[in-house]
Amino acid sequence: MSINKKRPNPIDVHVGSRIRLRRNMLGVSQEKLGESLGITFQQIQKYEKGTNRVGASRLQAIASILNAPVSFFFEGAPSDDKEGGAGFSEEGSTYVADFLSSSEGIQLNRAFVRIADPKVRRRVLDLVKALAADTAASD
Repeated sequence: MSINKKRPNPIDVHVGSRIRLRRNMLGVSQEKLGESLGITFQQIQKYEKGTNRVGASRLQAIASILNAPVSFFFEGAPSDDKEGGAGFSEEGSTYVADFLSSSEGIQLNRAFVRIADPKVRRRVLDLVKALAADTAASD
């Protein structure tokens, strides 16, 4: 007999990770977001981990504060489809969310979006691809 501790719903975990992603993209602290909502930063932590479910009205308020449509928080959510299984592929949104939640990912994203010239942006992308290919070749 196994003890089945209640695990967070995968959708709640996904929505929480998207809140963290958007908050980090904008450089908003958990404290600041909590303050704007009239709740503690600990509550924001629980939302972001999926430990506590975000209600509809609270999600609408978060979307407004973080200047994103509510649908943003569900993009790439795990499907409930039994054949495909619930989860993410490596190429899916968790890969991107993990990257953009890292310090380097946030810095790279912020710097990249400030590049106005599309040709320069393309050259930066080509450089990163070349560096990644060199790293893969030397492994």
